[in-house]
Amino acid sequence: MAILSSRPSVALVKTRWRKKGPRTLAERAGVIGSNVWKISSEVFKHMEKEGFRFGSDRLVTDVLAEFMAFMVQLADRAVYGKLSEADRAALIGEVVGHLAATMENNQRDLLGPGEYRKPFIELLNARFGEYAGFAYAGVEPGYPCLRFFATKVSDAMARGDNKWVVEQMMDIEAPEMVRLVGKLIEQTVQAGPAARPHARPG
Repeated sequence: MAILSSRPSVALVKTRWRKKGPRTLAERAGVIGSNVWKISSEVFKHMEKEGFRFGSDRLVTDVLAEFMAFMVQLADRAVYGKLSEADRAALIGEVVGHLAATMENNQRDLLGPGEYRKPFIELLNARFGEYAGFAYAGVEPGYPCLRFFATKVSDAMARGDNKWVVEQMMDIEAPEMVRLVGKLIEQTVQAGPAARPHARPG
């Protein structure tokens, strides 16, 4: 199987609000979380279309978790300096909570009852520590970071015809994920000041 040059076609879900005024961190986190889930799903579908095989439903959720871990840490870097440290931590915490609930619901549907939230959050925490060790050009991950991400995706996938998965991730999928997360944060966090979740009108 050769690497194809097409990129996944992903349109962000609604990131702009009709009404003017500040949005709470929880509202912004919900939009970010919904989009990270959508991007993960669309990248998965694109890779399937390109001929990659993911094996069992459990392996699919493992791959999606790696996608989300990569994008959440990108989002965290993208909001650095745009929010206070307290608001930054609160926003990313809300995003993780949103994604953990979404993953839990999907895994229960696919795999049946079980403990899914804790392992997902533990994976994200582990990846945050690992990704923190790489050099970035601003928010752009360098080659070693992309290679690490691609290898984690490869490790999570079924073997067989997936020998090109690292190249596919580094050359095609990861750059698009980086671009989309940058656009997502620009539209949700840079669009205006965030209000506290329990802020009262003055």
